[in-house]
Amino acid sequence: MFFSKKKFFYSLAIFCTCFLNFSCHSIRQPSSVAQPINYSDEDIVQNEIKRIESFLENEPVRALWRASLLNRSEVTEKCFQKVASLLDSAINEGNYLDAKKYYKSLKAVNPNWEYSAYKGEDLYLADVPALSGKNKKAPSKISECMKATVTIWVDRGITVRNGAGYAEASIGSGFFIDERGYIITNHHVIDSMVNPKYEGFSRLYIKLLDDNITKIPAKVVGYDKLLDLALLKVEITPEFVLNLGSSNDLEIGDKISAIGTPAGLEGTITSGIISSFDRKLLALGNVFQIDAAVNSGNSGGPLIDQNMKVQAIVYAGALQLQGLNFAIPVEYLKQILPYLYGRGEIVHSWIGCFGNTKRNGSKRVGLEVQYVLPGGSGFMAGLCAGDVITSLDNKPVSSLEDFNFLMMSYEAESILECKYLSENDEEKTCLIYLEKRPEYPSLTVFESDLINTSFVPLFGMKLVSSSTTNKNSYTIEKIIPGSAADDLSFSENDTVTVLDVVIDQKNEAIITPLSTKRKKKAFLDVVINLAAGFDSPYYF
Repeated sequence: MFFSKKKFFYSLAIFCTCFLNFSCHSIRQPSSVAQPINYSDEDIVQNEIKRIESFLENEPVRALWRASLLNRSEVTEKCFQKVASLLDSAINEGNYLDAKKYYKSLKAVNPNWEYSAYKGEDLYLADVPALSGKNKKAPSKISECMKATVTIWVDRGITVRNGAGYAEASIGSGFFIDERGYIITNHHVIDSMVNPKYEGFSRLYIKLLDDNITKIPAKVVGYDKLLDLALLKVEITPEFVLNLGSSNDLEIGDKISAIGTPAGLEGTITSGIISSFDRKLLALGNVFQIDAAVNSGNSGGPLIDQNMKVQAIVYAGALQLQGLNFAIPVEYLKQILPYLYGRGEIVHSWIGCFGNTKRNGSKRVGLEVQYVLPGGSGFMAGLCAGDVITSLDNKPVSSLEDFNFLMMSYEAESILECKYLSENDEEKTCLIYLEKRPEYPSLTVFESDLINTSFVPLFGMKLVSSSTTNKNSYTIEKIIPGSAADDLSFSENDTVTVLDVVIDQKNEAIITPLSTKRKKKAFLDVVINLAAGFDSPYYF
């Protein structure tokens, strides 16, 4: 199974035509945009109390968060007791993932509250594959590492072409992380097993290095589409089990080896070095670039260091460019393993914001908020464009990557404390509620906000209306560095007319043709098509 590059975020589709006249039509915009709640208006407060009560049964943590924002003690106490009772039940039933969610939320709302029955995650993590710290079957040489690697075989039945039937199967790689038979691979390798849109035949097997004939049935335990990872289980005891390393120990230039089944050739090992740490090819986090040879069938295999520990999971190569191959850092796998094991499908969380790392010279000082979705969690909590997040759940945040990495270890429907600096460098604290990250964040932004501000995360330009007669005419107020608008040399005070906004479902992109006069281009009239992917690594 080989990586198919779906999209580059901020990809550009450019077409320029000089001195053309276009007749604009009305661009669809939302009928209303969420506004901050005015807690000084008693009628609004009473409506908010009713809303909180409606949340209490099915979304109790959201109710507790909204009550804490309202700051009415009797309402907050009622919601607090509800969530506390759910924590008791989760502890008694051994549901440690729910217990973590409820406990963290209660402590965020009342840091002085104590609950002795919560013992942290140690009891639960002792049962999670690869995280117990006990491995009696760790390999001592490369040949044993290869025996800990398996071929993933997805049988998709028969495909009929030109009247003849052909066996269809996809091949990938995986590796044992637990002597109970747990295996890690890529989500895209086993996609047909879990994709509700796939209606064909699909059966999952593995093959061992010493026996490339026998197909051993496997099942999917959990999967993460955004991070392209999956946890499988087979009912055999592996001969060897790989240890997970720590990618924090790696440096650019360090030697690594990839083991897998390229082109169906089981037990193939290739070597190279770490070329880069910060390639943004996933919607969450950065991936490694490696120069070890990777081919079709390597996906899901281990990338090991010289100590024979897994440092990353091979997931992609660029078919057109030899030597450009990529791997997912093992730190991400370790963050989400409890949820792969305990939840099945992983649904990531967000707070409805967009931004990037704030730097002071070469030093990273936090996560700068560049856009806040109206009505989202960050919006309700009081975050604004220009704020710089410095801490989440009392853990330091110096970059976008820090924030996303921390968020991987928390589930949606949790409350966390967030510390930030306002635009005037005032230190502030707020409570944020982790909502489920939408499948297509850019679409959510476009459907929830006006053109003026939605173009910030979509294309990197903040607009202000510039005409009372043409509602589609704007002036650029701000350009986001590194954005599509910045790459195309747009400047502040340039004029643009939005001719249309097209939702391209097939290519998962939002496309808008702009008629513009740019001062860097001598105010020449041109039409430029901008395209933004449905997702981006800068949403959080």
